[in-house]
Amino acid sequence: MKQLSVMLGLALVLTGCAATIPRSIREPAPGNITIAEARAAGVRLIGNRIRWGGTIAGVENHATDTWIEVVERPLDGDGRPQQTDQTGGRFLVQVPGFLDPSIYANGRDITVSGTLLAPQSRDIGEYPYTFPVVKAQRVHLWPRPEPVRRYYYNPFWPDPWYPWGYPFPYGRYY
Repeated sequence: MKQLSVMLGLALVLTGCAATIPRSIREPAPGNITIAEARAAGVRLIGNRIRWGGTIAGVENHATDTWIEVVERPLDGDGRPQQTDQTGGRFLVQVPGFLDPSIYANGRDITVSGTLLAPQSRDIGEYPYTFPVVKAQRVHLWPRPEPVRRYYYNPFWPDPWYPWGYPFPYGRYY
């Protein structure tokens, strides 16, 4: 009985962790269409489901929707964009409603699932570029990664509290 309750508790904890990321973001879309395939196919792939992610490069708010320009990055097992310089190109995301550009800011990681629309031609600087367009059904903005703090311990620096430790009650106090 005790083992059963431990297993049930463990299953509930693991289920709670898995439920934080939506299924449409965690699981790849059927067919796994790449951005290069979508750019080359043009209008032939309209209506296909996709799941892409990357880094936000720009946000434009219009009267009824928001357009997000994303630099694509490969996704890991949870659907989070990997921190790498590899990219398949850029794509546009059409999201109904208003998204605050200070929250959905340049440099933030995002994963989108939705359907493909007709591609659009826009300029990146002076370079004409054809963007695959995604009508978003699910948008997941990933939290910013915590900064890694590294502490350096110099083994040759003397410890003034040796052998008792600091503070005294937690060290070898006789």
